[in-house]
Amino acid sequence: MLINMGWGFYSIRFDPMILLQQTEEAAKNLPELKDSGTLIWGQLTGWYNSFVRLLPNLGIAIIVLIISYFISKYVDKGVRKLLGNKAQESVKRLAGKAVAIIVVLGGIFIAMSVLQLNDAVQGIIAGAGISGLVIGLALQGSLSNIISGIVLSFRKQVKVGDWIETTDFSGEVMEIQLDKFIIKQADNNLVLIPNKTIIDNPMKNWTLTPRMRITLECGVGYESDLEAVKKLATDTIEGMFKQQGSEEVEFFYNEFGDSSINFMLRFWVDAKKAKQKHIALSDAVIGIKKAFDKDGINIPFPIRTLEFNNNLQMKNITDIQQ
Repeated sequence: MLINMGWGFYSIRFDPMILLQQTEEAAKNLPELKDSGTLIWGQLTGWYNSFVRLLPNLGIAIIVLIISYFISKYVDKGVRKLLGNKAQESVKRLAGKAVAIIVVLGGIFIAMSVLQLNDAVQGIIAGAGISGLVIGLALQGSLSNIISGIVLSFRKQVKVGDWIETTDFSGEVMEIQLDKFIIKQADNNLVLIPNKTIIDNPMKNWTLTPRMRITLECGVGYESDLEAVKKLATDTIEGMFKQQGSEEVEFFYNEFGDSSINFMLRFWVDAKKAKQKHIALSDAVIGIKKAFDKDGINIPFPIRTLEFNNNLQMKNITDIQQ
């Protein structure tokens, strides 16, 4: 066949065999397309029928989730109230939230079971176990501090308001959080100490005992009557600080110093904080000084004596200075 395209004639050849083959292939594809459409429609229809069939279960699942949510609220408050003053506020919050989350998770699993998603539930549980292991290894230090914080919060030997000493720091306990221990030092600075450090190191709690023994060191001149000094110092302290039960004021001479005979006084006072200790020690120093001054007992300061045995040399030095 010749076709005029305007700028020339072109020859087109029609092969009947090729046309027949293409027609047969098109006829074969039509059933496949019809089958695919039928399959998709059937799948959509099946999903719709499953949704309609599970619609009552879906309503039950939603109701279970709502009930579990409100139960978790009451459980949170109940756990905090149950702990009362047995734990710090941070631990009560953690315990309440943890139990509330468990209640909500239980509601979710029940809802999924109602929706016949048991396989999904098992997969979630397995995945949570593996994820928990990975997270635990990655956050080992942080989890250690959190566990230590929980332990500290339940310890009766330390609580907010106590005055403690630990790891070269001393101060008042301001807060025991899940990951750190906050104390305020005497200079009003806050120190944040990891809970694991508190657990692993010794801690001195001044507040646990209402009475404290204080040590005062002093010295008197070599010319002093040591027996009279001992009696005067002991009577002075006993008059200032009342000793209870088996407590007593203890007096010990401990050394011959460079310019004095030194002694040590030990006595008991009411004190739960370092400031109370310093106040009592200051009052004791004032009382001893007044008592010694009244009786003419000398508290010497360091003295250095220079002796010149060569009078001629001293005279020469005097002449040079003149």
